[in-house]
Amino acid sequence: MPKNGPILTTLAALMLTLWGGRAAAQMPSAPTCATPVAPDGDYAPWARPTTMNAGADQATAPLLPLGAAARLRLVSTPRIQYPIRPEKPGGSVSYGGILILDITAKGAYRIALSSAAWLDVIGKDGALRSTAHGHGPDCTGIRKVVTFALEPGRYTIQIAASGADDVTVMALSGE
Repeated sequence: MPKNGPILTTLAALMLTLWGGRAAAQMPSAPTCATPVAPDGDYAPWARPTTMNAGADQATAPLLPLGAAARLRLVSTPRIQYPIRPEKPGGSVSYGGILILDITAKGAYRIALSSAAWLDVIGKDGALRSTAHGHGPDCTGIRKVVTFALEPGRYTIQIAASGADDVTVMALSGE
């Protein structure tokens, strides 16, 4: 070992301790939820989802009403015929499905999911890029919210790579 070895080892350990503490301080901790909280405002319908079967293809895809939550029974991935291959399709033991969303006014639209499943929105020109993503209100069961800038028209929502065979989904206008 070089004669500076013990000094360098001590210095490295000190730096890791300080750096690790700063990193931990910057990472927000997940809330501890003793009981679920009913969302309010735009998300209030989340607490009263209707049950629907996700489509295995565009012909069987149900319409997702804007501002309403749906508890979707998903389809085994090998049975789904996605219009466009999802960026994260999932494996043969995952689940997914297809929905239709009709938009009548230009604007930002949020799509909320109860799981970390992959979400694609397909328009007339192909898959759209999201403009924002984040989490829903704490303790409400809304795991992720993805925002898209949409023009009036019909869109296909592809849900993929879900580990569970059901998911709650909701589309809302505004950011």
